[in-house]
Amino acid sequence: MKLFGTLYDKTLQWAGHRHAERYLAGLSFAESSFFPVPPDVMLAPMVLAKRHLAWRFALITTIMSVLGGLLGYVIGNGAFEVIEPILIERGYWDSFQKATDWFGEWGIWVILLAGFTPIPFKVFTIAAGVVGMAIVPFVLMSIIGRGARFFLVAGLMFWGGEKMERMLRKSIESVGWALVALALIAYFLIKH
Repeated sequence: MKLFGTLYDKTLQWAGHRHAERYLAGLSFAESSFFPVPPDVMLAPMVLAKRHLAWRFALITTIMSVLGGLLGYVIGNGAFEVIEPILIERGYWDSFQKATDWFGEWGIWVILLAGFTPIPFKVFTIAAGVVGMAIVPFVLMSIIGRGARFFLVAGLMFWGGEKMERMLRKSIESVGWALVALALIAYFLIKH
């Protein structure tokens, strides 16, 4: 089934849109607090489309992701009883419980590592609010962790350039399905 090639082409179209930076900012903000799609899916093609703006795109993604994370923190800290049923209904409850357990084990380092886990970042931002993580370390670790991830993605696309684009286009279906498989494996490992 060819699914990811079509999505990739559509994302490249969005990346070239005159409001692409706004879309990237909105997606980055939303993903850190309530939306399920990671901003990497837009960041990578935007960098490929306009390599000279790679670091700007990574910075926008980082800043807006951290601001969205602050919203997730506020939700967890002040409105958890409202979203608790949503976490359960949408299948995030086990991930949320795992994230709160990790805070107990590793403290502030969880937010730094959260930028690279297959668990959506919003689960960690909400959990940080619920456990009452100090706000300054939360923001600092979010900046470092999210920044490292997004600048890494931008750097790979920047330095890979056309060769990376050709390679990605050629193997997009395999990469897409491999990521789905990894996400499912991570979900089952975390759940059990």
